[in-house]
Amino acid sequence: MPLNRRKFLKKSAVTGAGVALAGAAAAPAAQAAEKKKPGRRPKRYSLTVLGTTDLHGHVFNWDYFKDAEYSDAKGNAMGLARVSTLVEQIRKEKGRHNTLLLDAGDTIQGTPLTYYFAKVDPITAKGGPVHPMAQAMNAIGYDAAALGNHEFNYGIETLRKFEDQCRFPLLGANALDAKTQRPAFPPYFMKEFRVPGAPPVKVAVLGLTNPGIAIWDKAYVQGKLTFPGLEEQAAKWVPKLRSMGADVVVVSAHSGSSGTSSYGDQLPYVENSAALVAQQVPGIDAILVGHAHVEIPELKVTNTATGKTVVLSEPLCYAERLSVFDFDLVFEKGRWTVESVAASLRDAKTVADDPKITRLLKDEHALVVEYVNQVVGTATATLTTVEARYKDAPIIDLITKVQEDVVKAALAGTAYASLPVIAQASPFSRTSEIPAGEVTIRDLSGLYVYDNTLVAKVLTGAQVRAYLEYSAEYFVRTAADAAVDTEKLTNAGGRPDYNYDYVSGFSYEIDIAQPAGSRIKNLTYEGAALDDARQFVLAVNNYRANGGGAFPHVASATEVWSESTEIRTRIAEWVTAKGVLDPADFASVDWKLTRNGTPVF
Repeated sequence: MPLNRRKFLKKSAVTGAGVALAGAAAAPAAQAAEKKKPGRRPKRYSLTVLGTTDLHGHVFNWDYFKDAEYSDAKGNAMGLARVSTLVEQIRKEKGRHNTLLLDAGDTIQGTPLTYYFAKVDPITAKGGPVHPMAQAMNAIGYDAAALGNHEFNYGIETLRKFEDQCRFPLLGANALDAKTQRPAFPPYFMKEFRVPGAPPVKVAVLGLTNPGIAIWDKAYVQGKLTFPGLEEQAAKWVPKLRSMGADVVVVSAHSGSSGTSSYGDQLPYVENSAALVAQQVPGIDAILVGHAHVEIPELKVTNTATGKTVVLSEPLCYAERLSVFDFDLVFEKGRWTVESVAASLRDAKTVADDPKITRLLKDEHALVVEYVNQVVGTATATLTTVEARYKDAPIIDLITKVQEDVVKAALAGTAYASLPVIAQASPFSRTSEIPAGEVTIRDLSGLYVYDNTLVAKVLTGAQVRAYLEYSAEYFVRTAADAAVDTEKLTNAGGRPDYNYDYVSGFSYEIDIAQPAGSRIKNLTYEGAALDDARQFVLAVNNYRANGGGAFPHVASATEVWSESTEIRTRIAEWVTAKGVLDPADFASVDWKLTRNGTPVF
């Protein structure tokens, strides 16, 4: 799909010129008006900017993996149908013409709904459907959305088709054409708000996406797109937007606020840099934050160059919250100035679904419910991830077994066929369950919630050992005589569950009484101590293969095979072919937690 910018450049050239001329013409007239009426109080204007992020395909308050209304321990509700109700409430409060609605990315991946319209009934097919997320967001009236990293999970063609179907721009000032180094998507969006008796308020929205796309979706973007740092591109674009007459500059950034990166030093750009942008780049009034899946009602950051406060807000993911930025502006000395910004959150659980969205997408929802409830096999026992973080669980062994089988078949007859195949897998969910009895696509999709694909890489025994040591950093160091609380045993240093890996084919202990880096004990392969020089083929998901989680050696290892079929699809195919899902066919206890050699469990 060509990465052309003609539509954007044509439109922005006209708009930009118009904005600059309007700004130049308005200022002297406004100053003259002020001189004529020196005692008159200055004009004021209140603007409200609304924002969502990390929607991940959630239109309704529905859990496709459980085939039931969504619920969690905190009583949260989710979905764009709820957000639509919140947005309409605020538009009535503030006046529709005084509001702007934005999103900070990760829209078209994350649920069976988005998978269905990317792969089962794809929007890219001739005469194909309109994506449900485009339908919902168009109906709600979004003004602009930043690109998220997961927008690229299904390839550029799917993203471009989604872009065509949206009646609002997808922004990415730091998503550049690899050849020209020019924006491959519109960098910004500009809108004027009319104010009776005064020049209009001009609001610019700069969209920034995540540099990690270069790693996480390397297969799709390498040689086509590059993703420089947010700070660098904001410093380039914010002054341009101000020179074009922007009175208010809002950034929609698919980047968290922590200043950290999950990919280590593999990229020279920070993954979660929203607060750094606020701190380093003058001229920004507010930032809608995304990517990190955390809830930040309001975060105030001081810009080091100007001393001015920049207000950040991140609404909780899956449309569980809506950020509300309230701007107060005053018109003095011929220009609008932001006097104050305050941010807060609205909660989706406080309202009901908007019937307009329910009616609009009930058919698409029903199609996906029917799809995920297809029976593909029978399980002889219940399999669950409840203890999979700290005990070798059969349900994770199922993932590694499927990956091993797929890679072995793919390498048959090649130069690598003689190498032993091992596999990694993570406990993505703490609640997945495959019940005894009938097994559906829904059950299997709930086990593997990401749209990852398989890659085969060659590692040595020594590299596998280092990989396992790094993975074992996930556990909190626990003295041999200390009480064990399973709720506090994992996620050391804030590491998420999806960055803890099992590796199949080996037997080993993880001694959590030892410091990180010295925890893997009694590591054997086929009953003998691991030979550090021996070579293995690691069946690994593309996120990890490209450096996600910053596991050692894997990103730079020789790649011998890859495919575009999702791992969850491979699991469904494997179970369908078997007909019966019996742990005896794939499960074994290969690792355990110990303290000074004594098992924890």
